[in-house]
Amino acid sequence: MPSPQQARAQASAITSGRTGPETEVSPTSRLRALFDGPHLSPGQRRIAQYLIEHITEAAFLSITDLADRVGVSQPSVTRFAAAVGFSGYPALRERLQSIALGALAGGPAAAEVNRSNELQAAVEAEIENLENLRRDFADPDRVIDVGRKLSQSTPLTVLGLRISVSLAEYFAYAARRVHPDVRLVTRGGSVAYDALLQSREAGGTWVLAFSMPRHAQETLTAVRVARSAGLKVALITDLALGPVADEADATFATGTGSRLVFDSYAAPGVMAAALLQAMTDAGPERTQARLEEYEQIAEQHQFFLRE
Repeated sequence: MPSPQQARAQASAITSGRTGPETEVSPTSRLRALFDGPHLSPGQRRIAQYLIEHITEAAFLSITDLADRVGVSQPSVTRFAAAVGFSGYPALRERLQSIALGALAGGPAAAEVNRSNELQAAVEAEIENLENLRRDFADPDRVIDVGRKLSQSTPLTVLGLRISVSLAEYFAYAARRVHPDVRLVTRGGSVAYDALLQSREAGGTWVLAFSMPRHAQETLTAVRVARSAGLKVALITDLALGPVADEADATFATGTGSRLVFDSYAAPGVMAAALLQAMTDAGPERTQARLEEYEQIAEQHQFFLRE
């Protein structure tokens, strides 16, 4: 009997191109596209990130209130508006309000949100993150392309430091079922440096990096080391803007849950699973052969309880 992974590998291949009539882009994606082009200063990135995270409220703030919320000066907000292509803050706010109103029209009723307790609100926030990701997946071609490149990289290095370790371990564990040489890096400094250089010397071409908040300086350093060694970097993060994303060759930005003391990662987890699916689709024969071999080993050594 085939394992669940074998059955899914055969039945759930990603279809290239938009798969339905829906072409709606999520508010978060619209904002990231708006802010992603220009090179922004650290202060301007803070403004952009605040707008992305609080669009339904921030779009209706005065320039004074927005500056106070972000902790920058009013001239900084004006310069930010100019940097992203607007004549001034009023023109930018008009665009933001149109995006915010669209988000409000498509989201849950305010009364329902207000009735939620803290835990329900945390779940609602993650549902919104997943809904935004669902909209982004309306056109999966970039996921398919990067998954194919990760599949072709031998070895494939997976990088996750500090809070991002768990996501990197999940991806590496699953990827080893379908890829012959996956190398996991969960320590920074010289250890990461050595691992990345060895991966490149062994013929690797890509690194998949995870960077969740709070973003570690050592993650940025490791990504820069990878790039300097000649490796390309695919990044799963919560920020499309910022120094780590600036260094990456392909960035997949998904929202994280930040309503509780510690963040939750529903959308980044699904994003990782989507790239794994794209890797399996890129080499179906290799995928099936490796899964069959693993099932035989698992059965021989009784790795798992019988369901």
